[in-house]
Amino acid sequence: MPITLYELAAANPEIRFSPYCWRTRFALAHKGLEVEGVPWHFTQPERLAFSGQAKVPVLVDGEQVVSDSWEIAKYLDAAYPDRPSLFGGEAGLAHAAFINAWADGVLNPGISRLIVADILPALRPEDHGYFRQSRERNFGMPLADVIAGRETRVEAWRQTLAPIRLTLRRQPWLGGDAPDYADYIVLGSLQWPRCISRFPLLEADDPVAEYLARGLALFGGLGANAPTVAAA
Repeated sequence: MPITLYELAAANPEIRFSPYCWRTRFALAHKGLEVEGVPWHFTQPERLAFSGQAKVPVLVDGEQVVSDSWEIAKYLDAAYPDRPSLFGGEAGLAHAAFINAWADGVLNPGISRLIVADILPALRPEDHGYFRQSRERNFGMPLADVIAGRETRVEAWRQTLAPIRLTLRRQPWLGGDAPDYADYIVLGSLQWPRCISRFPLLEADDPVAEYLARGLALFGGLGANAPTVAAA
């Protein structure tokens, strides 16, 4: 029986755009586990009541229910030790924990300030009110003001990727010679705007753009073949 994964979806249910859900998607593929994705929308908290909380991703594996992408990754490594490890041991787990914190605290907030207004028109009409109100409350301003001047501001965001570029000078992946969960964290964050926005965050000659392309080509093009608003 395949694992079930509840994922954030746009009005087009085939467009799954949460960076956290993408972390889990890549992790499951790394483990070689079959998964059945279930689209979930912002105003459907009751559909996740069984998990004891109201956010995705939520993974259901038999009788096991696990929420939060970080907890899901740890669960997968513990539950399927005979399959390729996501962390490669305690040192790798600690390394990935730092990348996880950096992505949550620096990378994702920076992306949100550049694309948040692009998300609204891609959602179901019944999700518009919740999304606008919650995001404008968080930012303290209208969505249009959040992304104002982004064509200029994006350069400052690109500079935050310097640690990734410096790492890629020494090795092909954050995990070393092969990708691990640290890579899936970053790839999930970069896949998010690719799925839900047409605004170009990366320049074509950026080493991070090349890294993203290689990452999206993993697992038979799992990320590269995902539906996006640009292709809709």
